[in-house]
Amino acid sequence: MTKRTSAKYKIDRRMGENIWGRPKSPVNKREYGPGQHGQRRKAKLSDFGTQLRAKQKLKGYYGDLTEKQFKRIYAEAARVKGDTGENLIGLLERRLDAVVYRAKFVPTVFAARQFVNHGHVLVNGKRVNIASYRVKEGDVVEVRQKSKQLALVLEAAGLAERDVPDYIEADHSKMTATFVRAPKLGDVPYPVMMEPNLVVEYYAKNG
Repeated sequence: MTKRTSAKYKIDRRMGENIWGRPKSPVNKREYGPGQHGQRRKAKLSDFGTQLRAKQKLKGYYGDLTEKQFKRIYAEAARVKGDTGENLIGLLERRLDAVVYRAKFVPTVFAARQFVNHGHVLVNGKRVNIASYRVKEGDVVEVRQKSKQLALVLEAAGLAERDVPDYIEADHSKMTATFVRAPKLGDVPYPVMMEPNLVVEYYAKNG
């Protein structure tokens, strides 16, 4: 098993949820945390614990972002007018790696980050290799011509387990996707419940 895959499964087991909705997640078989004491960890969480878990789950979902990266995005969400939790989701979904994943160009969020970093993606015709690059409304994200036949890309397009959400218009015959608009929480097809309001509470208390 690759390091990336085991990291992904570790996050699932730590959260006790199949956060990407993948058929092979170990949580489908056992819903307790990793380690020898995992089965005993079902105690009720404190408010702090619940907020922390909500943050770890959201952070983990987007490829296990570092605390520094995540906190920077949160701080920006808090500065913008409107609901901070909704703003946070909108900013996370505008990451280039998230758009590449949502458009079903690759099978996982982790693969999306690597795919972008390795220079397989164009934004408005220009190569961008920064996974955290922020896509704007109307931007066209495209798989480079010579990358379109990669096994990873072909596998992703055929995945039945998730659909492309309506804030992204994807054309798999051309391998292009247009970012239509920043989504609200209810628009994002998370396989598990995400609670950005608890993330806001967490940072309000533990800045």
